[in-house]
Amino acid sequence: MKNYSVIFLLVIFSSCASIKKHNEQRASCIPPEQLKEDVDFAYSKLQQMHPQLYWYIPKKELESKFDSLKQTITEPLTPLQFYFKLQPVIAGIREGHLSLRIPRKKFTKSEIKRLEHQKGMFSRFEYYISGDQMYIIQNKDSIEHIQPGTEILSINNVPVSDYIRKYRSLISSDGDNTTFHPYFLKDLFFSFYTAENGFESRATLETLYNGQKKTYTLTRETKSDTDLEKDKEMQKKTPEKKLNDYVASSNSYNRSFRFLDKDSTIAYIKVKSFSRDYSDEFYKKTFARISHAKSPYLIIDVRNNYGGSLYEINNLYSYLADEPFTLIKPSQLTSRNAPLRTNYFRKSNPLEYALKSIAYPSYFFAQTFSTYKKDGKVFYKMKADKPTKPKKEAFHGKVFVLINGGSFSASSIITAKLKNDKRATLVGEETGGANDGTVAGFYSYQKLPNSEIRFPIGLLLVQPNINFSDSRKGVVPDVTVPENMQDIINQKDPQLDWIKKEIAKEKENKGQ
Repeated sequence: MKNYSVIFLLVIFSSCASIKKHNEQRASCIPPEQLKEDVDFAYSKLQQMHPQLYWYIPKKELESKFDSLKQTITEPLTPLQFYFKLQPVIAGIREGHLSLRIPRKKFTKSEIKRLEHQKGMFSRFEYYISGDQMYIIQNKDSIEHIQPGTEILSINNVPVSDYIRKYRSLISSDGDNTTFHPYFLKDLFFSFYTAENGFESRATLETLYNGQKKTYTLTRETKSDTDLEKDKEMQKKTPEKKLNDYVASSNSYNRSFRFLDKDSTIAYIKVKSFSRDYSDEFYKKTFARISHAKSPYLIIDVRNNYGGSLYEINNLYSYLADEPFTLIKPSQLTSRNAPLRTNYFRKSNPLEYALKSIAYPSYFFAQTFSTYKKDGKVFYKMKADKPTKPKKEAFHGKVFVLINGGSFSASSIITAKLKNDKRATLVGEETGGANDGTVAGFYSYQKLPNSEIRFPIGLLLVQPNINFSDSRKGVVPDVTVPENMQDIINQKDPQLDWIKKEIAKEKENKGQ
């Protein structure tokens, strides 16, 4: 017992020292020559590991961007200042999964606990971005009675348009996609903002609503005992929460199912994230209910779904297929040892490191034997690139899928496959993820040697098993139906409404 106590204390002291060192390094200025070394290091690692680096940008153009960047580095910079210079170049590669990690301040356990006992300041609103303008579209707590549709003109006297233009350049998107940025930017805006400005306890907003300007002061309020009890209750896992993959931070479910009409003719599945957690049980129970109800129509909603598990989308497709299918093409790597660059010991404390060391030989052989060579290229064995049989309870009726610019990664892979196989009618707007695949799968977590900025690099070229469009864009819907800010504020859903009307027409025609 004494030995465990000593280990526990060592872990705590090591953690505190690590946090202090990290924050000191984050605040220090790094000489230009060392920053240029980091630029070269980043490009070198990309060339070694990224299996499709020049997919959307010619090699000469990318080299020119890196060279031009180095010429602009003429004075010492902090890691955060350097991040705002290097990330736009990385984003220029136009591969949506490729992005530096923001060099954030780390917090001690006591600081984290204090923040957990406070309400968010900006996170209590929902936002909408159009061009260089930002609007509040939801104010659940009626903070200062700010109305949905209110434009935020400035934060602490800095124009929001300046922030939007700056932050937009940091976002990586797939190829020539036109829809992803506003969705991702509204979700990441205050991550960038707090990285620059810290967790402020007060902020002044200049706003515009119905032609009238008004100034509000937001404060970081302390949670009441009732709020803290609600937080604890939200963290408890119930069978329903597990099945629908409950997310306490947003008080919502990743997966949900319901019938949209009294006679159960229209089944509706909403998936916010392909997390895989309890997904087998969810789809098994859901499609059993749909089969029992003999529903002729199914709507699958993957709007604002940034992706996730290949396993889950392969499983979902098996409930939609009429015959055996192969979801993705074989996934390409740059080399046979690429899977061993996934930082096996990453984020391990001393005890975890010791346990992982024991298991490492098994991990090594498993990864080594998961690659194979064909036609001079290296591929990684994946279950999703093998034929899969349809499930017994597979749905054979008509399928509609709702998509938008927030449908990314795995959401784009499954919708590209559904469209190619003519198994569904896609409704909404172009997806944020590319039609022809992406580079992700698993990552090598690199660290730039001088700035110590983290740089995850995807190692697998994952592509749906389709006839490629070569459009360099997202999955284009069969029926384009736009959605505007006022629709969201009024809780209208023109995209879902279009499908309902189409189904009503079909029912009416069949009844004649």
